[in-house]
Amino acid sequence: MTDDNKEKSATALQYQGKAAPTVTARGHGQLAEEMIALAQQHGILVHQDEELNKLLSQLELGEQIPQALYVVIAELIAFSYVLQGKFPENWHNIHQRIDFKT
Repeated sequence: MTDDNKEKSATALQYQGKAAPTVTARGHGQLAEEMIALAQQHGILVHQDEELNKLLSQLELGEQIPQALYVVIAELIAFSYVLQGKFPENWHNIHQRIDFKT
């Protein structure tokens, strides 16, 4: 999404866990605002990064993200899982950096 001085833009990705995430929706202006509001209403985490959105907006609907974006998108997905309290089955909190007492 862009800052408030420019027209808002949003790109939605879907990740099924097997293949690379794909672009499922894209919008500008009022449509972007509605996409963001709808995502938030459904508990979907929204990441706001103008540069990443510029790259993603170049993709066609249904297209998988390019390999060059795998790491950044994987980090965002992993972080969103942690925020939701989801961890891999074999994950161990070896550094005790995450407090499970929420």
